[in-house]
Amino acid sequence: MDEGNYTAEHHQFRSSVKGFVKNTIVPHLEQWERDRRIDPAMFVEAGRQGLLGFSIPVAYGGPGVEDYRYNAIVIDEVNRVGAAGVGIAFSLQNDVVLPYLTDLTTEEQKARWLPGIVEGRTVLGIAMTEPGTGSDLTGIRTTAVRDGDHYVVNGSKTFISNGQNADLVVVAVRTSPDRHRGLSLLVVDSGTAGFVRGRNLDKVGLHSQDTSELTFVDMRVPAANLLQEEGRGFYQLVHNLPQERLSLAVGAVAAAEGVLALTLDYVKQRTAFGQPISKFQHIQFVLAELATEIDIARTYLEDCIRAHVAGKLTAARAAKLKWWTTELQVRVADRCLQLHGGYGYMREYPVARAYLDARIQTIYGGTTEIMKTIVAKDLGL
Repeated sequence: MDEGNYTAEHHQFRSSVKGFVKNTIVPHLEQWERDRRIDPAMFVEAGRQGLLGFSIPVAYGGPGVEDYRYNAIVIDEVNRVGAAGVGIAFSLQNDVVLPYLTDLTTEEQKARWLPGIVEGRTVLGIAMTEPGTGSDLTGIRTTAVRDGDHYVVNGSKTFISNGQNADLVVVAVRTSPDRHRGLSLLVVDSGTAGFVRGRNLDKVGLHSQDTSELTFVDMRVPAANLLQEEGRGFYQLVHNLPQERLSLAVGAVAAAEGVLALTLDYVKQRTAFGQPISKFQHIQFVLAELATEIDIARTYLEDCIRAHVAGKLTAARAAKLKWWTTELQVRVADRCLQLHGGYGYMREYPVARAYLDARIQTIYGGTTEIMKTIVAKDLGL
């Protein structure tokens, strides 16, 4: 941790987050993994303890703090204990979806939506990905046709995080055929007629995260739920991606640090040929390499957090950070599982969950390949 990046207030906040993680997340994590979703009461408790909606203005019940470091501390502490699915839920609530509802809304919209978010009564989701459309936002086919004071929405989305728990979903829709200027964002209450939750998807990892399919059948959404004006959706989505990718990197580095720490403990206790396996030079070298790479990643991450707080984090730099740290997370989890031997393949060992949860990191939020394309464009290629 870069001590120069944080104040005494940040350290005090981190202590409270640690307590929340220890008392509210860790005891229930196994049950949430089995249930394939987080108990919504967790969000309410997080709101009660002041862990949600930092940027929400005081007038709407929030702290009114525009400081991403608080967001990062929450993600860091949750992912460090191997609760990656919960970390995604927090990231959606604070980092990914919330900026749309604070930065692109009217005063009337803020008054309707923000108080419930900061209190944890309103769980957020964002619906971009479709069955035939992943990283290419211009391929979105869900339609929204204006009909008086409403939009009639038809289409389907998939891989939607918080899909079962979400109360309010920012939905990317097509309001005209233009590939870029034909996209718009509608905020949809999950109780709206025609809003259909599909199955909770059976994923390789992140089992506590309720990732779902959503279908919209002649769903009538008030025109008052449009974010700004029609045709701005593509640009609104792209604008918020750097912070989303920064948040994924925070989770990646914290998860890598967490799995390294538990592996260090394991190799000191596990014996072979009459001595702890930590005494074998090969194992020492593997762990030394991982510790060095994680240290490099943490240093780069903290520099990017500093840049973001100053409003200077570029899309290209966020892309570099996202692909490098998530690929590192996968590599660290893989090598740490190897050092656990056969026990590492057992689901009862935390390293197994770390291995399974890591794999999606190089895919969602923009694949490694897409991140490299962004970097290449920045290089003028």
